[in-house]
Amino acid sequence: LDGGVRGVRGVMPRVRGALARGVDEVLCAQENAAEAAAAGARAVGVRTLREAVAHLAGEAVRTPAAIPPPAPPPRTAVDLADISGHETPKRALEIAAAGGHSLLLAGPPGTGKTLLARALPGIMPPLDADEAVVASAIHSVAGLVDPARPLLEARPFRAPHHTASHLALVGGGSPPRPGEVSLAHAGALFLDELPEFARHVLDTLREPLEEGSITLSRAAAAATYPARVTLVAAMNPCPCGHAGDPAAPCTCLPDAIERYHARLSGPLMDRIDLRVHVPRLAYEDLRDEGRETSRAVRERVLAARERMRARLGGTRRRTNAELTVAEVRTHCRIDDAGDALAREAMRSRRLSARGVHRALRVARTIADLAASDRIRGEDLALALLLRGAA
Repeated sequence: LDGGVRGVRGVMPRVRGALARGVDEVLCAQENAAEAAAAGARAVGVRTLREAVAHLAGEAVRTPAAIPPPAPPPRTAVDLADISGHETPKRALEIAAAGGHSLLLAGPPGTGKTLLARALPGIMPPLDADEAVVASAIHSVAGLVDPARPLLEARPFRAPHHTASHLALVGGGSPPRPGEVSLAHAGALFLDELPEFARHVLDTLREPLEEGSITLSRAAAAATYPARVTLVAAMNPCPCGHAGDPAAPCTCLPDAIERYHARLSGPLMDRIDLRVHVPRLAYEDLRDEGRETSRAVRERVLAARERMRARLGGTRRRTNAELTVAEVRTHCRIDDAGDALAREAMRSRRLSARGVHRALRVARTIADLAASDRIRGEDLALALLLRGAA
């Protein structure tokens, strides 16, 4: 024992808790000082207990740590302009980025589903100050921050493997640690090969997709972590991947296809707002010119988010995906044509009551992207089409 003060995980949320209780200065390990400063405290870092005592006694007052600059965003090589064709999936990606809606991309192998999903971070808006601190605090608990630059600048993009356990996806342990869904808070969670995940693991996503948080309860402790994510998932249409593929015959038996889709529960699918087919491209599609860049799409997303911010001012909600039922009634009014569309979708049992509200939220986002104050019949028609309920 030499009196050294070692760094620990989770300094940022602890400091935020102290600030909420009126504390304005904290002493911590030198390697955690930047993290504590990023949380908003006057943070004094010490290397030994002797330095801590000297500071508190006024014998050798230490200078508080400076607020560190944000960590640079990871470089992404995927720009929408690099992806040929796929105008409908790109449109769905834009709607998902603007409104925070969940998205499922389905199609044969090699059609660009993963590439499309990895283009999502490039069109999402930057983190605001509060989102950056909360997301960084979650990463702090998991020990995933750079001690020198602990504040995230880019929205998280997490892509767990389909072999991920319940613990890895939603978190747990003693004490409870955040899982991938919380590490993706304020960003995107990408689940490739969706039906290959264990069904019971996927069903644990229902709570965060609905509530925006996840509660982990253990015998000794319980913890609630934020988990407001934009879910983007990808899957093949069948086990062999070629159902409906004109380029290759499907070799699956009908009951095998049925079992494959049964891995995705009805309640989970009901929470996926956009379900888009990603077809195989023709050779001519690979030579298309004038493809829109991620930067251009991002400008529309930012403008739509600004409309949402103005509409939801005074609340903690930021996107249309977070609208409450009461807010849907207030902000998602539809004309007679839209009302007839929604009524027919419910009458034919293509849409549940939850599905109607989710489709209306998507229609609100489509209208926001068009800079329209009202939802037109065509906006709801597109929302229903992209949900697979038209």
